[in-house]
Amino acid sequence: MTRLFKAHDKARVVYTITIFVVLASLDNAAIALYPVLTNVIAADLGESQAGVAAVTALIILVTALSAVGWGYIGDRSRRKPLLFWATLAWSGGLLLAARSGSLTELALWSVLVGAGLGAIASVGFSVISDFIPPRRRGLAMSFWGLSQGAGGFLGILVGGVLGASDWRRPFIGLALVGAAVALLYLTTAEAHRGRAEPELAEALAAGGTYDYRIERSDMRKLWKIRTNPWLVLQGLTAQLAYGSLVWVPLLYQGKVEADGYDLATATAVGAVFGAMFQLGGIASILAGHLGDRLQRRTARARAAISAAGILGAIPFFVAFFFIPLRGLEIPTDQGSMAIVLATLRSVVTNPYAASAFLLILVAVVLSSADSPNWFALISDVNLPEHRGTMFGIANLSNGVSRAAGNGLTVPVAAALAASFAAPLNYAIGLALFQVFFIPTGLCYWMASRTCPDDIARARAVLAERGRRALGRISDPVDETSG
Repeated sequence: MTRLFKAHDKARVVYTITIFVVLASLDNAAIALYPVLTNVIAADLGESQAGVAAVTALIILVTALSAVGWGYIGDRSRRKPLLFWATLAWSGGLLLAARSGSLTELALWSVLVGAGLGAIASVGFSVISDFIPPRRRGLAMSFWGLSQGAGGFLGILVGGVLGASDWRRPFIGLALVGAAVALLYLTTAEAHRGRAEPELAEALAAGGTYDYRIERSDMRKLWKIRTNPWLVLQGLTAQLAYGSLVWVPLLYQGKVEADGYDLATATAVGAVFGAMFQLGGIASILAGHLGDRLQRRTARARAAISAAGILGAIPFFVAFFFIPLRGLEIPTDQGSMAIVLATLRSVVTNPYAASAFLLILVAVVLSSADSPNWFALISDVNLPEHRGTMFGIANLSNGVSRAAGNGLTVPVAAALAASFAAPLNYAIGLALFQVFFIPTGLCYWMASRTCPDDIARARAVLAERGRRALGRISDPVDETSG
């Protein structure tokens, strides 16, 4: 009977994590709809491309800002209800955005979308952290991060193909799916803080509880953890580069238009290319697993792997931007599926498309080392009741920078258009933003020097709390030291 209960508990945990991963992918699909449909939305609303790009930057910024507040609330209260209502909020916002008749209306409802998405980012992260023990955190977080990439893939593909002639259709479809999946939250397991920490296992098994919650005074403690500032700073630079990458479909739309195709066809083809070029993100599973294995040998491993991956990806990204795209054979009168299949075939039959695919595959494989190990590091150096808030703060840094990279790419490309014709202006603009990956790599290198002590301190605090829960109090550990 005991084994049966354990098996049921394990199955429910797997089910819960799966629901969270699915919803995380839908969240990122919602954001990805905007950039891929920029030209179509601008044409339909009679607005400039830069105006729609500004709305894309706005939703990213609002998501990041709201994540801090959501993370703090989640660290103090039950998290399941927060996630349920937040999911309904972004789904409803997306549905209302689809009814927009002006750029102002689109921006207004997109704020609601971003506010809902912020909860999934920070609160969802803290829940996942409480389900996964440290030794498997990199692998688990790779699926969390991969779900975001898969969401981007879904948003680009569905948005570009279904929205090429009517941008409202994918907005409505994704909103309805999000609302439906939100109901599944009600059937998931409640994540008890600290449940996966080995130092607390004996106390929790004996009926003890982990009752620590974040307090306002704890905010200072977070900055005394020397690794935290480096994990925040890396996002300020990395996301300038990552934020610019959402315009890759637009770059390839330009390349397809330069090859003689109309806007609708170019939008669909660019979306398929943009989606295919994210397939390398599946390597984050290997990167997360590698981080877990090497972390057992040295506590510097996760940060060092991230530094090497980010710096190594730069030349491949740059080469990918500048490679031309010529000689495509895309049917323009046989429907969306024919366009998708022809674009997929071009990766095998067209040397330019094949070269572009290989370059971006390597670039994304290398840069995929970043996400799972960054997630795992935030969990490793922070206590359970601090993780949602710390992730929210780090995500704010990421979001502000990503919004800047996202919002500045189009104006930079427009400025370059005075000297370089499209799509070369976009290629140069995107290449310039890759320079920001260099300080990102340096931040990770610095984090690799501070994280061993921070991880050891967090484990010691948890061990002491586990002993207290069992009534075996030993010498106290200083929980406020940096």
